[in-house]
Amino acid sequence: MVSSDLLLLNGPNLNLLGIREPHIYGNTSLKELEEELIQFAESRGCALHTFQSNHEGDLVERIHRSKDVKGIILNPGAFMSYSYSLRDAISSVSTPVVEVHISNIYSRESWRHKSVISDVVIGQISGFGKYSYMLGIEAIIYHTHSGAV
Repeated sequence: MVSSDLLLLNGPNLNLLGIREPHIYGNTSLKELEEELIQFAESRGCALHTFQSNHEGDLVERIHRSKDVKGIILNPGAFMSYSYSLRDAISSVSTPVVEVHISNIYSRESWRHKSVISDVVIGQISGFGKYSYMLGIEAIIYHTHSGAV
């Protein structure tokens, strides 16, 4: 890995993108989305590595091994509402993390309005469909290059 490497982590059920509730999550599959985001990151001078898991521990372990990347773009899915393990993993590493969501979590069910990881990430982006990820990439690049606080 090089110093401009970024990591994209997708949590539970995001492997079903393009199939699951397309009126909320769109018609783009996870594979198609990852390919598009890899090209987007490359156009910004970064390499994007991708990982998806429906298992909390897999995401925690991947965050623990993140010291070789400049930043993480994380869509935690429903884990955002209750995964204190994910929260602790994020707070235990120095790698900056941006939380992203495809849908506007604040216009949906009330249980989606609270993120237990929001206070340990550098920012949160939601509601812009697949562009939430692109904004997350831009945010990490800005944060790491500008020294933003």
